Amino acid sequence: MATTARHLSRSLVLGAAAMLLALPIHAAAQERRTETTDSLRAELARLTALVDSLRQEVARLQRAGEEEQAEDALAQLRAAAQAAAAAGRPSAEPPEEQEFVGRQRSLQALNPEISLTGDVFGSLDPDDPGADAFLAREFEVSIQSNLDPFSRAKVFLSRHAEGSEIVPFGDHAHEGEGDGDGHHGGGFAVEEGYVEWVSLPGGLGVKLGRFFQQFGQLNRWHSHALGFQSRSLPHIALIGEESLAQAGASVRWLLPVGGRAGAYTATLEATRSSQEHLFGHSSELSWLSNLNAFWQLSEATDLDLSLSWVNGGYTDEAGTVSVDRNLFGAEMSFTWSPPAASRYRGFNLRAGAMVLDGLLPHVEEPGGVPQPQPSDRAMGFWSAAELRLSQSWLVGGRLDWTENPEEVEETAWLFSPTLAWWQSEYVRIRAEYDLLGLHELDNEGRLHIQVTFSMGPHKHEIY
Repeated sequence: MATTARHLSRSLVLGAAAMLLALPIHAAAQERRTETTDSLRAELARLTALVDSLRQEVARLQRAGEEEQAEDALAQLRAAAQAAAAAGRPSAEPPEEQEFVGRQRSLQALNPEISLTGDVFGSLDPDDPGADAFLAREFEVSIQSNLDPFSRAKVFLSRHAEGSEIVPFGDHAHEGEGDGDGHHGGGFAVEEGYVEWVSLPGGLGVKLGRFFQQFGQLNRWHSHALGFQSRSLPHIALIGEESLAQAGASVRWLLPVGGRAGAYTATLEATRSSQEHLFGHSSELSWLSNLNAFWQLSEATDLDLSLSWVNGGYTDEAGTVSVDRNLFGAEMSFTWSPPAASRYRGFNLRAGAMVLDGLLPHVEEPGGVPQPQPSDRAMGFWSAAELRLSQSWLVGGRLDWTENPEEVEETAWLFSPTLAWWQSEYVRIRAEYDLLGLHELDNEGRLHIQVTFSMGPHKHEIY
């Protein structure tokens, strides 16, 4: 009986020692197999309980007077523990020499991000059924890169084909539509190209180059990102078909006020007066100031208000007419987007007003004597709304009204319902009907089917 107990005790002790020896190897293997820490803890608890039972067995053998067998078991247990400890110690040999790897950006990481956006139209004009019904209106190449932690650069090359424009007051509304930088050339031209510092102290940001100016919010958006096929009617009449874009410098300051209650930014820009529709052939600097306020009213709603002022001089090609011009703008955006269903439900309402002070004298015919207009100001109002019905479908509408800066007594209004289907984030198909009402003339209507597609990381970018 005693012999059996001794054999049993010795077997248990040797088994425990073997398990203790195997524990580091087992743990390392488990790490290599990425098993969880909880399983290792459970294994360690089980082995601890087993060692406690072995200690009790050794104590029992000692009480039974079998001292020699107990000493042998303890010696073997100590030897196993020493071997396990020696196996767990780090090697005294020096570690292998490792190759130094630098933190420089790889050549591939230095490549800029390149995207391309296309804007294709199909139109139906009931008043002119024989007109060209298809138009590849614009192709835009976007090249963007983060230069370092403090600055980034963006270049947008665009090829624009005329057609399908909304012309509220006849052909004269498009005179001087281009700018001094030749945006409406036959091929690709620089629509925007600038370098921007975004991490300056005090909440400052600086931009140098040619850029869409901060006249409200929508002026910064590229045409393919707009909710409608054109900019607002007051924008077309007072500024032109394209964004107000000039070369110069822009300083943006995030005001250190508001906190959780809101965010406030002030922008000051000094640019070369190259926008012919607004400044003619002036060589002076034009100035823009903008104040923007943003409030998050709740988790699902936010409100954005923007006030803008542009000042510059207008000079005609002959240099005989020179006036000081001020363009004022106010813009509002209200957005409802429930966080849990923002991809399926949402609503956005935008509205704005524009006033141009410093109108040109009215000329009845070429070479005639300029006649003062009844008012020195022209103004316009616009509104637009868009409702998200599902992940893919959106319905919208806009209503605009404006005065003619060439003949302030003439007015025009525009109503445009839309239905858009996002096939994916890369492809949007939109149907829009534009109903244009002109002063003392019959209304004009036109149906558009617009397809916008994007390739690359930057899609329908908005600001």
